[in-house]
Amino acid sequence: MQKPRTLAAALAVSALVLLSACGTEQGAAPGSGAETPDLPVQGSHWTIAAVTLDGVRSVAPPGARLEIAENGRAQGNTGCNHFGAAVAVNGDTLTVSPEEVTEIGCPADRERFERALLKALTGKLDGALKDKALTLTSADGRSGVELAAETGAPLVGTAWTVDALLTGDTAGSLPAGSEGKAKLTFGKEGRLTGSLGCNRVTAPAKITDRTITLGAIATTRMMCTGPQMELETQLYDALDGPLTYRVDHRTLTVTDADGQGFTAQAG
Repeated sequence: MQKPRTLAAALAVSALVLLSACGTEQGAAPGSGAETPDLPVQGSHWTIAAVTLDGVRSVAPPGARLEIAENGRAQGNTGCNHFGAAVAVNGDTLTVSPEEVTEIGCPADRERFERALLKALTGKLDGALKDKALTLTSADGRSGVELAAETGAPLVGTAWTVDALLTGDTAGSLPAGSEGKAKLTFGKEGRLTGSLGCNRVTAPAKITDRTITLGAIATTRMMCTGPQMELETQLYDALDGPLTYRVDHRTLTVTDADGQGFTAQAG
């Protein structure tokens, strides 16, 4: 009576060995459908270099950038407006679903670039990562976005160009004709220097982990055009009193106790 049990056990062991061997062969077989690793783009920051739409390539304006967060969200700047999107990474394919964009008025050339960018940066895109460059291309190859890896910027020592005015959580456009005029630098010697849009400005600046406290603000007294003077007045008011700041990679946000303030881009 022992032989049947021994034979059954032997058959069971043989079956397990056979199944194990089959499984090993299947996993090792070429063309077995092994998944392509996801492109390591989450948590990355990029300068938008150019966009191609329907075969027409346009160089990006200064300030155009894209950040892909760890949580499947992306945000960026078209060179005029801020935008947000959902991003799903599957192997070397990125599926981008734009969700919001601010409504700052743009000069005509930046508006054209913005429309092309938002259209090209939509849907399933083939990603190619090489050195410090990322290219996202449509399936037909006629549209795509060229990106270059972007390094972060410190608050101190960076030239910041004001690109939007803030009222609470709302970002507003700069007065038409004043874009790129206001530039501020917080120096290592503890002073704010730069331009508010027309006049030069300087002030003592005490910087802690999250706050900026300015001393007496001194400016030159040049006469400015309407848009530049309007911007200068708003920035002068926003710099009054203790300020809270935040640096997100290359974007600086500064607000006062009432939520008035501005955003600025490095460089």
